[in-house]
Amino acid sequence: MIIKTAKFVISSTSVGNCPKTDFPEYAFIGRSNVGKSTLINILTNRTKLAKTSSTPGKTTLINHFIINGEWYLVDLPGYGYAKTRSKQRTEFQIIITDYIKNRKNLTCLFVLLDSRLEPQQIDLHFISWLGKSGVPFALIFTKTDKISASQFRKNKEIYESVLLQTWEELPPVFKTSAPKMLGREEILDFIDEINRNLKVKL
Repeated sequence: MIIKTAKFVISSTSVGNCPKTDFPEYAFIGRSNVGKSTLINILTNRTKLAKTSSTPGKTTLINHFIINGEWYLVDLPGYGYAKTRSKQRTEFQIIITDYIKNRKNLTCLFVLLDSRLEPQQIDLHFISWLGKSGVPFALIFTKTDKISASQFRKNKEIYESVLLQTWEELPPVFKTSAPKMLGREEILDFIDEINRNLKVKL
């Protein structure tokens, strides 16, 4: 897929304020500081489309970007940042849950995972909730340039073994690296294929 245009549309405080369209939406979420904004900028080939910050937890709203005038890329608030105030964490949780459960045109949710870490309970609980809720999702391992290939395989295999304890099959998995632009084409091709299939069904 070639990204010709990528434009910010709106920041929403709830699913009710999101754009009133039927365009497919691909949302990105993960623990704070996982590299979400950087990945979004790489995917869209725009250096400042999503705001990156040295302070985790800066995304506090549902941010919609229209891509090629055909589909939405959605930047969701991160979860699990310990320094965020308890009340604010609760507000984020409500926003996230409301969007994921009630946004009808959410086509796929990309869950970002830090490849340097072994499975974190907060990620596993979130992934488990997605499965029980019937939400279509894919996993994206970030920052793979910061660890060895063998360490990445080890961490990925641990995730897979944990998930296969309760799942019959694994969701799509992508490996990314910002400096190397690794994974960009694979993710965009994945989105493009889904969009093509949706058009065929229409």
